[in-house]
Amino acid sequence: MVMVLGGGEIGITIMRCFGERLRTHIPNLGRNSVMEMGTAIPARALGSITVPALLTGMWQVAGGHGKIDIKKAVDEMKVYTEAGFGTFDLADIYGPAEVIFGMFLKEYPGNKRVQGLTKFVPRPGPMTRAIVEASIDRSRKNMGVQTLDLVQFHWWDYEDERYLDAAKYLIELQQEGKILELALTNFDTHHMKRIADSSCRLVSNQVAYSIIDRRPEKKMVYWCLENNVKILAYGSLLGGFLSDKYFGKPEPTRRELTTSSLVKYKYTIDQWGDWNLFQVID
Repeated sequence: MVMVLGGGEIGITIMRCFGERLRTHIPNLGRNSVMEMGTAIPARALGSITVPALLTGMWQVAGGHGKIDIKKAVDEMKVYTEAGFGTFDLADIYGPAEVIFGMFLKEYPGNKRVQGLTKFVPRPGPMTRAIVEASIDRSRKNMGVQTLDLVQFHWWDYEDERYLDAAKYLIELQQEGKILELALTNFDTHHMKRIADSSCRLVSNQVAYSIIDRRPEKKMVYWCLENNVKILAYGSLLGGFLSDKYFGKPEPTRRELTTSSLVKYKYTIDQWGDWNLFQVID
């Protein structure tokens, strides 16, 4: 899950995207009670769209989290949507995520709001109108929509300033109706400001933010508050490390880090301190 932060709050994520997590993490939540759950989720505005404060992340289908049963994934997305978690965070580089979303959207029989917040993650290099538009059109086709609700732009190499060219063409595509809202992901504050100064109206920036990874609090939170840009916080539970499963337990070996999430966030813990220090968080 991804937390949409308003004001100075810090996000807490509670569930993974697929499997039986929804019903096992929330006591007494069964298929007959998900409608009741859907009324209690705070809402956040991202420009012209309104989303639940908790987004359902789809990084898990990108690989590194085990084999994905696509039919089961689609069925579970229906359960999440009926529970009020029908806003899915995905990306053009998350394996079949966009295609799975498109399959779900085609099959979903309900009337709850469904949104797909995707990402545009090009390889650094020439950023022509044709290159950017082809990627956006591919996402639209995969997801089965005429207009993308939100496109979150990521750039790998700030020394290559052609990210500004990409932003210019994203603005054009937004003006033409192919994109509703524009956002960033994993941009630092300085380069986020450069994008904003190029006449790009940003609604959010998705970054890692947790009790031990508080880098956004140095500059980003203040700039975002001043410019009405939301922070979409991922990794707030450190891939599950911030749970009873790992407190009071021996440090996991590399062999026990069986998913990309566990590898990533164990590295975060190691960079922050060490396992013994992590055990005394309160």
